[in-house]
Amino acid sequence: MEMMDPNVVFGPIADLISDTSIEEIWINSPERIFIAQAGKSQLINRVLTTDEVKQLVDRALIWSGRRLDLSQPFVDARLPDGSRLHVVIPEVTAEHWAVNIRKHLLKQKSLHDLAQMGVMTELIADELSRAVAAGLNILVSGGTQAGKTTLLNSLISEIPLSERVITIEEVFELQPRFPDLIQMQTRGPNLQGDGAISLRKLIKEALRMRPSRLVVGEVREAEALDLLLALNSGLPGMGTVHANSARDALIKLQTLPLLAGENISHKFIAPTVASAIDLIIQVSLHADGSRRLIEVAHVTGRYENDRAEVETIWRWNGQAYERGLGAIVC
Repeated sequence: MEMMDPNVVFGPIADLISDTSIEEIWINSPERIFIAQAGKSQLINRVLTTDEVKQLVDRALIWSGRRLDLSQPFVDARLPDGSRLHVVIPEVTAEHWAVNIRKHLLKQKSLHDLAQMGVMTELIADELSRAVAAGLNILVSGGTQAGKTTLLNSLISEIPLSERVITIEEVFELQPRFPDLIQMQTRGPNLQGDGAISLRKLIKEALRMRPSRLVVGEVREAEALDLLLALNSGLPGMGTVHANSARDALIKLQTLPLLAGENISHKFIAPTVASAIDLIIQVSLHADGSRRLIEVAHVTGRYENDRAEVETIWRWNGQAYERGLGAIVC
């Protein structure tokens, strides 16, 4: 779809959208609008009307092709500038429309660009670049706004240009640049409740499209099983997951597949995870607003008592990186 004028789409908050120092904007009510800059949030001195908030959302959703109504009271959508819009309306919220716009200001950065910004060292950037080129399966872990998508974009840029890359997301956020590229996103149900397309469905379809590399924007639920099965078949891939540490990410990846059905057990999942994932990269948003890679862990391929083993390669101790702290069974 043709790009629309940001001033037309965003109206009374167009200046906030165009300000590259602002990472995120959220509207709790027309009178309470917050922004995040340098990782820190603040309430700004701006007041909208209820109609202005609704019109802003309506214009954005016309561009995205997604809908929002009483039968579908929340929505995730991509905006014309590549930002991500999330909206929840009453009666899911108590009174006001809750609007969140997340911008990805560092999405075009390479691993070495991130190293120069202090996110990691040049040595770690070199090692991660070689890992991607070698086809290792990589999971990026972290909390909200820790920089998972930014780092995933940087890792994707290290994939050899000769490969056929397929990306799968809930909402288009990744911006890979390859001659042979397919990007797919999920779709919600129509007014009759039909036609929904899930991440699980897209992963299965992607395997029929001759991919050289599979990238899943974020693993949240039972699609973890489909991703693990795809990676376990020899297809290189990457993805992200919400977790507080590399160890927690591995535990979560061993738990989410259980949502796929009662016939899935830890005895099946543990060896599958152990053989499917090679590296877990943990990123963190610090109190001062800085973002940093705080751990790189290697899944050894071994498992014990239905738990996969992970071994730290690099860890940030608060002042510098330490190397090789040993194996942990998760």
